[in-house]
Amino acid sequence: METDQVVAPEVVGLSADEVGSRLADGRANTQAGPKTKPVGRIVAEHTLTLFNGVNLVLAGLVVLTGSWRNLAFICVVLLNLGIGIVQEVRAKRTIDRLTILAERPVTVRRGGTDIEIAHEGVVADDILVLRRGDQVPADARVVWGVAGVNESLLTGESEPITKAKGSELMSGSFLDSGCVLARVTRVGADSYAARINAEARHAKRAVSEIMLTLSMIIRWATWLLAPVGIMLFLRTLGDGQGSAQAILTTVAALVGMIPQGLVLLTSTVLVISTARLARHQVLVQQFYCIEMLARVDVLCLDKTGTITSGAMDFSGARALAGHTEDEVALAAVSVVAASSEDANETASAILSYARARAIVPAPSVRAVPFSSARKYSGCVTRDGRSLVLGASQFVLGEGAAGLEGMRAGFGPRARVLVVAEADGFDEQGAIVGGVRPLGLVSLSDHIRSTAPETIGFFCEQGVTVNVISGDDARTVSAIAREAGVPGAERYVDATTLTTPEALERAAGEYHVFGRVTPQQKRELVRALKGRGHTVAMTGDGVNDVLALREADCSVAMASGSDAARNVSEVVLVDNDFSRMPEVVAEGRRSINNLQRSASLFLVKTVFSVVLAILCALVPPYPFQPVQMSLVSTAIIGVPSFVLALEPNRERVSGSFLANVLARSLPASASIVVAVGLASLLLERAGLARMEISTLCVLLTSLVGFNLILRISTPLTLLRAALALVVLGIVAFGCTIAGPFFEIAPMTGPMWAFLALFGAGALLVFNLLYDRFVGAAQHDGPFLRLLERAEEHNGRRSEV
Repeated sequence: METDQVVAPEVVGLSADEVGSRLADGRANTQAGPKTKPVGRIVAEHTLTLFNGVNLVLAGLVVLTGSWRNLAFICVVLLNLGIGIVQEVRAKRTIDRLTILAERPVTVRRGGTDIEIAHEGVVADDILVLRRGDQVPADARVVWGVAGVNESLLTGESEPITKAKGSELMSGSFLDSGCVLARVTRVGADSYAARINAEARHAKRAVSEIMLTLSMIIRWATWLLAPVGIMLFLRTLGDGQGSAQAILTTVAALVGMIPQGLVLLTSTVLVISTARLARHQVLVQQFYCIEMLARVDVLCLDKTGTITSGAMDFSGARALAGHTEDEVALAAVSVVAASSEDANETASAILSYARARAIVPAPSVRAVPFSSARKYSGCVTRDGRSLVLGASQFVLGEGAAGLEGMRAGFGPRARVLVVAEADGFDEQGAIVGGVRPLGLVSLSDHIRSTAPETIGFFCEQGVTVNVISGDDARTVSAIAREAGVPGAERYVDATTLTTPEALERAAGEYHVFGRVTPQQKRELVRALKGRGHTVAMTGDGVNDVLALREADCSVAMASGSDAARNVSEVVLVDNDFSRMPEVVAEGRRSINNLQRSASLFLVKTVFSVVLAILCALVPPYPFQPVQMSLVSTAIIGVPSFVLALEPNRERVSGSFLANVLARSLPASASIVVAVGLASLLLERAGLARMEISTLCVLLTSLVGFNLILRISTPLTLLRAALALVVLGIVAFGCTIAGPFFEIAPMTGPMWAFLALFGAGALLVFNLLYDRFVGAAQHDGPFLRLLERAEEHNGRRSEV
């Protein structure tokens, strides 16, 4: 695909034969971009896990006893394994297709013509055509042009570095201003491209509270498996049971201790969410950012490309005394024409106006490209005039106040720039000497038609919306008011925030910020995070990169700069800001439902561990492996996957571990008390061990069913249907399939004991549930204890 030609026609680039020979030699940029995992790796990661290995060993022990029905738990393992692999492979294919759409091609010059190709098509010695906002795809050396290059993704230093002919460009850096032609020096494995692109995209390590919690649970369960299993096996043998029964008892206890589907459920839910978003043209680049999306309570928007479409119209020019409007317009056109290869939205609008009016720009001998830090651009004409176009505060300093009356005549939504003549520029493009204003030019933004509805959604959902822009604060305020941002009538000009303390105060008081530098954007996001908020940032330009990296979750437009896309966890492929409600809603659905489902998994893990330890001291253990399979399917497997995939838009709050344990511990404690007492007392009341085991299965199912009802409040049609299905599975397993699951027929005494122990278990469960859930929602000893456990686990993970 051909693209607009850059000047410097003497730079021709490679011929087709030269490109072909380099491709044949393997000197292409084949490792330039991050890829999704191959199918083989997905299968291996799901199959070769610690828990699958443990289940395989346990299955082997059951085979030794010849009790084939007790291998039923392997069916659940295989089903979970298949579901996990299929879901992730499907998501991978969807994301691969979307990545191709989201990735902006590279412009190279070949045979004297500028064409666009994929990153992988770049070969050694190719001539790269790089403009403002482009990320350097491979190591290269500048052969023509001057540009300000930002290497913050490599060095952490945000100040642009001027690159001219002979300068080295490192892959992963991006152009902040200007335009250059550069010859590729290193590609593929010899280049930093693959590593730097990955680092740019994952510049901040995603700290997933969910995965830290799951890792902690898995580690604790793993430590307990061997000692508890050995203790229970030896104690069962000592109780007069044969080796086969001792093995089955031990396997039943250990199968219960393993949260078999919890990790799988977590990855499956996140994979499904990723695939769902992909169908809405939303590319999730970091898996666990979905968790952060669910917790977002402050959304920071860059005005351009989000509230506005990015396109602009030239509204008009006004001259100061001694000058004419034609002179002002000509000076503005001359400035932007000098850097036409680096044209942003403002420059494009002025150039379109010039073409429509047949205005011929003054020839220039030097261009000063626009910089988001300086907020102006300039040029030196052939007759020696130094012209400037930019924000009046940055061009004129205190002298900008004298233009307020003229500026007010353009209207509140107008974007007004000053046109001036300066004494000159230094080597870095900074204005030298005095500045004499010629007049003002005005441009207008297009507000997206969907912006008010999108912002209204966030307000309804309790998310605070902040608009942070480099434009004039009054203009930003007027546009934000029209888009429906609450509190937009109060705004602050960031040039007045001269101290960290002032910026910190402003972060808590205002929702509209104008004249914000890239560094200030980052500091505002940092200040909001310091106040305990979970912050999402949207942007599309190089001036947004620092804030995007700092935010808890960053969202970029696919049409934006390479740098903005690569540091963001989420990319809106169709550049439609109205997708944001879907993005946040999907995050909330996933994590809210995952918390409820995780509660069910941990019930079995906790009560199995406690019962196994108690029964190692006072046997017998009441369950058989096949009975644990029935409980796992009815009380955990089916409801967890159904609840995990239903709609849920409540904002996630509180600790994941606290929320999960607050619901699971009451059920686990109730089951331990009821089952423990039944195992200890009912044999003395004349019941056979199979009858006691049957009662223990029913008591466990009863408490589990009530937990399902509590976490499903308020009941919907789907949740009511789920409750009936759970009851149906338990009823089927205890009647028609009773012989298979080693369930004894119910007798009068068994019904009486079930009613007695069941009522006590439900009383204990409901009392503990109300207290624990209340403690998890408010600061208390329970929550502080869990927070200390999470902090300890986080430090271990970082080490």
